[in-house]
Amino acid sequence: MKNYLVLAAFCTVPFLQASAQDKPKHEDTEFYTPVPPVITPGAISGAAPSDAIILFDGKNLDHWLSVNDRGPAKWLVKDGIITVDKSTGNIETKQAFTNYQLHIEWFIPKNITGEGQARGNSGLFLASTGKGDDGYELQILDSYQNKTYTNGQAASVYKQTTPLVNANKKPGEWQTYDVIWTAPVFYKDGSLKSPARVTVLFNGVLVQNNFELTGPTQYIGRPSYTKAHGASPIKLQSHGDKSEPISFRNIWIREL
Repeated sequence: MKNYLVLAAFCTVPFLQASAQDKPKHEDTEFYTPVPPVITPGAISGAAPSDAIILFDGKNLDHWLSVNDRGPAKWLVKDGIITVDKSTGNIETKQAFTNYQLHIEWFIPKNITGEGQARGNSGLFLASTGKGDDGYELQILDSYQNKTYTNGQAASVYKQTTPLVNANKKPGEWQTYDVIWTAPVFYKDGSLKSPARVTVLFNGVLVQNNFELTGPTQYIGRPSYTKAHGASPIKLQSHGDKSEPISFRNIWIREL
């Protein structure tokens, strides 16, 4: 019996030592790499951080081109803002993007007329995939006390989903979209690997929460991923309605 007790005591010592050594420590879950790069945030809300690409600085449209003829963008630049020229069609960025954070501010004229979709209609195409209105559209519209189909109001992913809330300001006030875009990914054979996703803050309010798109925008019919693509420009729409043209300012992007 004594031998068994001695053996048991002998076996217990290293077990206790091992237990003490394996006891979790706060350092076990702390790491020091990778070190995030340092950037300088904008001095005021909405201002571009130091690593942003400035797509419109209030001076010119050097970062944009006309979708119709691939020449210089012809919208009006005056007093630090861009105003849509409906006679010259859509414009898009010269540079193509995949995943990004985008800030853009837009303005519906105070004297806007019309109703429904004919009231300050435009669109922010988060990835432009061709001429005309090809791409993935985040709707721009006066949706302040203006009734229309809800998946076509401001901050909707057009014809796919409604915004979580209506965060519109009155016409005559500047409005803001802050967008996180995750581009779709395709296999080499052109089939879909992962769909596009988008998160949108509208005037600081969450209105699209990592929404999964079912394909590019379709005015008629259901969207689907029928054409593989890579990095794409960002497009602003010159809509054909007869209401007063809308304006944009302070457009910047951060590639992710």
